[in-house]
Amino acid sequence: MHTRAASWLRHRLGRAAVLSYALALLLPGPGLWLRRPHPLPPTNLALHTAPLLLSLVLFSAGLQVPFRALGPLLRRPTGLLAGLVLHLAIPLAVVPFIAFLLRRTPDTDGGSGLLTAMILVVAMPVAAGATVWTDKGDGDQPTMVGLVLASTLLSPLTTPLLLATLSPLLSGGYAQTLTAIARLAEGGAALTPVVLPCAAGLLGALVLPSRWLSRLVTAVAPSAMAGSLVLTYVNASGALGSVLTRPRPQLFAAALAVAALVCLLSFALGRAAARILRLEAGTASSLTLACGMNNSSASAVLITASLPDKPHLLLPVLAYGLLQKTAANRIVTRLRPAPSPTAGA
Repeated sequence: MHTRAASWLRHRLGRAAVLSYALALLLPGPGLWLRRPHPLPPTNLALHTAPLLLSLVLFSAGLQVPFRALGPLLRRPTGLLAGLVLHLAIPLAVVPFIAFLLRRTPDTDGGSGLLTAMILVVAMPVAAGATVWTDKGDGDQPTMVGLVLASTLLSPLTTPLLLATLSPLLSGGYAQTLTAIARLAEGGAALTPVVLPCAAGLLGALVLPSRWLSRLVTAVAPSAMAGSLVLTYVNASGALGSVLTRPRPQLFAAALAVAALVCLLSFALGRAAARILRLEAGTASSLTLACGMNNSSASAVLITASLPDKPHLLLPVLAYGLLQKTAANRIVTRLRPAPSPTAGA
């Protein structure tokens, strides 16, 4: 039953995500309620829905990492090493260019709000969902699994480095907020909802007997997919809740334009690097996907926690989340390895 439910939802996940956005636009009330912390009597603890849902999604993703696929990676590490370098280098190239463009707009703070959102997106680890797109495009799964694993486990080092390096591009309170997030990330606190659940899932995938692991994945996967849709709805409610009551078409257009440009440049630079390195089609596809697909859900949770009074900053994050999936679909279609002559024999 759980397997059928997971398969049914997986094949409709794209349409279900679009429905989550539409529901957030038309009926944001429950999502706004879920965004608030809820006390748990009789303790002084509070339940934070978004981090909890993110933890469930990442735990499930970690459980499903195929560790057997990592064996060939030791013999062909070029894609992995290039991906890790580009994961750091691309934000350092793209974000200053976006900052330069935004400073030429009439925005009084030089677009610091939009820039803050984009920095928090590109500083996140490679999205675990990139492995799904790699599988759909017959890409190099060992390289992609290695990039997801390495970027997630290294994020307590790489994320603070990127935030601290890029924060001088911001003005006013945004720079101070990003610096504070960088300090928290250095201690691991800001990235706890990202690293710990994923690490727990990876540990389970590594040590559990295959029969137990299969049962656990069967039980957890449908709940995690449903949780990802609820998380999309909760995040979108914060960003889209005021669109109908207080329309801000200029902000909406700017958020979409900035997210589209960052997404386009990230994928393009990844594709250019794959060509320069002359990687084979499968590895080139995985490297390009890793450069453009970041964990936007984690950045949305960070924005909600650190800038609760600025829910409009979720607009570019949500736009990026949709755009990176659209771009990933084109990448896996265009870079799908050609079938070998013996395949059809």
